[in-house]
Amino acid sequence: MRVAVSGASGLIGTELTQVLKREGHDVLRLVRARPPGRGAAYWDPATGEIDREALAGCDAVVNLAARNIGAGRWTEATKRELLASRTAGTGLIARTLADLDDGPRVLVSMSGVHLYGDRGDELLTEASSPGQGFMAEMVAAWEAAADPARAAGVRVVHPRGGQVITPEGGTLQRLLPLFRLGLGGRFGDGRQWWSWISLDDMVGVIVHALTRPDVAGPLNTCAPGLVTNGDFTRILAEVLGRPAVIPIPRFGPRLLVGDLADALIYSSVRAVPERVLASGYEFRYPDLEGGLRAMLHRPKAA
Repeated sequence: MRVAVSGASGLIGTELTQVLKREGHDVLRLVRARPPGRGAAYWDPATGEIDREALAGCDAVVNLAARNIGAGRWTEATKRELLASRTAGTGLIARTLADLDDGPRVLVSMSGVHLYGDRGDELLTEASSPGQGFMAEMVAAWEAAADPARAAGVRVVHPRGGQVITPEGGTLQRLLPLFRLGLGGRFGDGRQWWSWISLDDMVGVIVHALTRPDVAGPLNTCAPGLVTNGDFTRILAEVLGRPAVIPIPRFGPRLLVGDLADALIYSSVRAVPERVLASGYEFRYPDLEGGLRAMLHRPKAA
């Protein structure tokens, strides 16, 4: 296949492009730089510009472009930018695919489990209703931005991603220095459910969705081994051979990052990958301990 990828330079996009190439696929990166360079095509969601001709030559599109939600304290301006970074690019790609007579017929457009909001111990499948709050509303708008492609008969898949676990970035990278010093611990009472997935499986599900014509709609892209924050921090400490006895009170992260702490650290999302498993995907790391041991002891690439 020839696959166009937006957000190809991000954490997921970098790994995805490498995997696609290893599996014999051709990758076209959508970039904002001019000239775009070899293996790339220009687009700019802010101005609505996109290289339609280059996109028409592709079989599928993976849309990962979005501003990092954990990059800093949320302000009203930041929230508007977070929303626009998701809906503008997704809408541009979706409208373009809808207008192309012989263009890509598959769109894998990223989403997130925070669509469900803070739901306590409720078990959440793809059929569960959306939640409330900024994150839930933003993710719902993100998915809705793909509607033009869906209406035009394009097979649209929304991987509702959990926290991507890898030492190279995200939550795990931030926690490792503290836990390696033996200063880690649960956040608050630790009862909130953390939906997680290894970077390998996040990319694996995306490739699976690209190549399986019977997969469409939302996919809870998180590991089946469900854990609370208390479980997560305890297992991480055990894998590192360090204690984890210092709980982090809620007011600490809130002082640093405000509402972001409640949305990402203290909200409870107990999502299960019901449709991912039903589609035949086999998780490389279904349980957290096995995944952490493999990732943290993996030799670094030369």
